[in-house]
Formats: sequence, C-alpha cells, structure tokens
Amino acid sequence: MTAGDELTTIATELYVRPLGEFVSARRASAKQASDRGLAAEIATLRKPSIAAWVVNVFAQERAAELGEALRLARELREAQDDLDAPALARLGRERRALTRRLAEQARDLAIARGEKVTPGTFDAVQQTIGAAFFDEAASIAVASGRLIREIDPSESVALGDVVAGGPVRGEEAAPQHRVDELAERRRKRQAERAVRDAEDAVASAERARAAAESAGRDADRRIDEASAHVVALERELARTRVELDGARQDADAARSRVATATEAVQVASDALDRARANLDSV
Repeated sequence: MTAGDELTTIATELYVRPLGEFVSARRASAKQASDRGLAAEIATLRKPSIAAWVVNVFAQERAAELGEALRLARELREAQDDLDAPALARLGRERRALTRRLAEQARDLAIARGEKVTPGTFDAVQQTIGAAFFDEAASIAVASGRLIREIDPSESVALGDVVAGGPVRGEEAAPQHRVDELAERRRKRQAERAVRDAEDAVASAERARAAAESAGRDADRRIDEASAHVVALERELARTRVELDGARQDADAARSRVATATEAVQVASDALDRARANLDSV
C-alpha cells in the first residue's frame, strides 16, 4: 500500500469516528504512521463539521443506496435538457423528496451513534446531499465519505477544498464505460426526440392536408352553386332578350299606327273645317 493509499484509508476511518474522539484518534493515527511524511499529513487532517460527519457516516454505511441515488441523479442531469416544463417540474419535486428522505436516513444514523442533530445541522445535511444531485464534483465529494464541511448547492465545488485524505478515485470516479453508456443514452434520447419531432411534423402536415381538403370541397361546392346560378341567369337573360326584342317590335308597330292615326286626324280636321265653312255660307 502506498503512502497515499494509507492516508486515504486512515482518513476514511477517521471521518466516521465519533466527533468527540476525532482529535485523539487523529493523534494516535499519526503516531502509528509508517513514516514522518504520512504522520504530518494525518496531523493536518481537519475535523469535519457536524453536517459533514453526518453525511460521511451515511456515505459509508449506506454506500449502495447513496451510490444508486447519485447514479440516478447523474442520469437525470443528462436527461433534463430533453424534458419539457411539466416533466422538469415533476423531476424537481421527486428530487427534493429523495433528498429529504436520504437526509432523514443520515440523521437517524447519526442519532443512533449518539450525535445530536439540530434543525440547522439537518438543513445543512439536506443541502449537501441536494448539491450532489446537481453537480458532479459535489456528487463525488459526498460519495467519498471524507467530507470536511457541508456543501452549498450554489457553490462551485473544488474537491480539494471539501474532501480530506488524498485525491478521490476508485468507484466515485465514473469509468469510461459509464461515460460511453451516458453518451449512448444521450444519442438515443436525441434520436427518440427526432422521431417525436418527425411524428409531430407528420401529424401537423396531415392536419393541414385535411384542412386543405375540406377547404377544397367547400370551394367545389361554391363553384357548383355559382355555376348553377350562372346557368339560371343566362336562361333568364335569354328570355329577357326575347321579351326585349318583342317589346321593340311592338313599339315600332305602335309608332307606325300613331303616325297613320295622326295623318287620319289631320285629314278629318281639314274636312271638318270645310264643312263648317260651307255651313256659314248658306
């Protein structure tokens, strides 16, 4: 075992020891170290905050359960860009419920070990676990079991600032096949989204085609109605033209009769004038 591995092993054990024993246990571990350099590193290990200690106990005693939750959180982070607003809202509610449940389990473990967990400490534990759901570095730090302080979900996590006892490696770091698996899932989600988009486009086009067909049928109906109306009007126009021609002929005949009658009236008037003149002369 290298000095780095030995430091990690010692730190892992120290960070779940009862907080009241931490300083004495650290001193004892430093005295038993295999060399001075290791002893000096052990002596500089910082005592964890109460909230960090609670998370460490949970991370080490419920490693499988926490690991599964963090793997799920990683997958959800990968998937959330593809989710709509309602799905994201539901995901947020489920994430908050899971965070609280894990924090309550961590609190219960700490209480079973005789540690008092105040509401403030519980909030810090819950925030730290919640941060692990949003940030990969925070997830690695929480799973390490060697936290020295709580993590705020809004902070940018540097592992060296929150984890003691050497670099974090091993199962906390995602292996290449895991990265490949996530990439494959991302490609599958993108392909599924492309299929959904294409299906939506087909449905939209079919609705547009149905609307166009309906509009075409309506236009055909109006064409038939207008054509029938035109035929009726043309027939009426033909009848009216015949009547017009007849009326013109009748008017011409009436004008001819008027001229003849006018001439007859004139002849009769002249005869009347002559008759009256003869009468006056008798």
